[in-house]
Amino acid sequence: MAIPTSRHQLWRTKSVEQSIRDTDEPDSKLRKELTAWDLTIFGVAVVVGAGIFTLTARTAGNVAGPSVSLAFVFAAVACALTALCYAEFASTVPVAGSAYTFSYATFGELAAWIIGWDLILEFALAAAVVSKGWSQYLGELMGSRSPILHIGSIDFDWGAVLLIAVLTTLIAIGTKLSSRVSAVAVAIKLGVIALVLVIGVTYFDSDNLTPYVPESKPGEGGEGIHQTLFSYLTGAGNSTFGWYGLLAAASLVFFAFIGFDVVATAAEETKNPQRDMPRGILGSLIIVTVLYVAVSLVLTGMVPYTDLAGDDATLATAFAIHGDTWVKNIISVGALAGLTTVVMVMLLGQTRVLFAMSRDGLMPRKLAHTGNRGTPVRITVIVGIVCAVLAGFVEFGTLEEMVNIGTLFAFVLVSIGVLVLRRTRPDLPRGFKVPLVPLLPILAVLACLWLMLNLSVETWLRFVVWMALGLVVYFAYGKRHSVLGKSVSDKG
Repeated sequence: MAIPTSRHQLWRTKSVEQSIRDTDEPDSKLRKELTAWDLTIFGVAVVVGAGIFTLTARTAGNVAGPSVSLAFVFAAVACALTALCYAEFASTVPVAGSAYTFSYATFGELAAWIIGWDLILEFALAAAVVSKGWSQYLGELMGSRSPILHIGSIDFDWGAVLLIAVLTTLIAIGTKLSSRVSAVAVAIKLGVIALVLVIGVTYFDSDNLTPYVPESKPGEGGEGIHQTLFSYLTGAGNSTFGWYGLLAAASLVFFAFIGFDVVATAAEETKNPQRDMPRGILGSLIIVTVLYVAVSLVLTGMVPYTDLAGDDATLATAFAIHGDTWVKNIISVGALAGLTTVVMVMLLGQTRVLFAMSRDGLMPRKLAHTGNRGTPVRITVIVGIVCAVLAGFVEFGTLEEMVNIGTLFAFVLVSIGVLVLRRTRPDLPRGFKVPLVPLLPILAVLACLWLMLNLSVETWLRFVVWMALGLVVYFAYGKRHSVLGKSVSDKG
């Protein structure tokens, strides 16, 4: 057989069988100890964060009114389409790396690198950004004391760094321990949400839900690179409320669901991935959808949506209007618990993607060493240090949108990948199959592309720059050290 040309080598795929065989390498073997229950906890842990306490109120007051609850349903449907694709892949290719590993088996090495580089950005930024949010809530509970230390002209967020240090240690010790800590934190935040719902129902007035879809009115949009790509390309104006506002709200609240894909990164550490991965991914999505819809309905039934207008509105705002200011501290405790689990699972996802890339030689192979604990300690420590530095010293601002575009890009590739693998490897045993193929994967792609169009031009430009940097790293290091590339050369 002839040696593939350089062009063809960029699209060389790693077989599913080889990916599974690599999981048995003694020096880079992860411990299988997770169940469907653990995966569901991880899913709920990463999706239900501070967004349920803040995003719901702001979207209702500024964009959709009472119809924010329907916006969550629309977003959940779009998210479920992608979740089905992730469930099929995770049950077919039960290997660490999530979308990176799936892309390697379908599109080839270059595409796998691109999505891996993309996920590195997504998880690292998400962990750092959310940890700073955790630090802010910690400051609220501490009263007059702030978790920000001023060193000359430099601000050091010791609260965010402390959180990342503790969680990095837990993840290095073992995935099962991380799951148990997540379970406790999830129980706390679900308890807070339940209390909020019970108290909120006592103030519920159905008249506040009328009109359910408020009349449309002109809205303010950004200009230049700060406007959405859709507005930039079409010249379309912006509006709030009405049906357009409802659809715009669905784009906004979709990001409250981001994170369920991280569950797929733990496929290799699952006892029965063919059965448990689909249950964990879809089960967690169902739970969080019910929670989001319930909270949004109670919130908009407590007060007129106009009372929630502004950038500072939160769930606590509705209770403050009724004189229950004490609820604010309870919500802060729930937010702290919620954000703790989000950061933990994002760090876990980051380490598993880097682990898979290192095992394939696209990153230094020594990083994939697992040792006696069955966890990639070296990678975990490096990830923890990088995220701690970002969280401790960097102000992110609009960089937060980079998390969204990175996630949606991964969603698109995974959804297309299901169609590709169905065609190229119909013989593979699948623990779960997406129904109505190719319709549902195509709808998933269209939904994600629409949401990407609603992100700013500035975010797209930054994304392109990050990807260009990734290509430089790949051709300078990854391509030359690829384990698959070396094996192809040896055979040639």
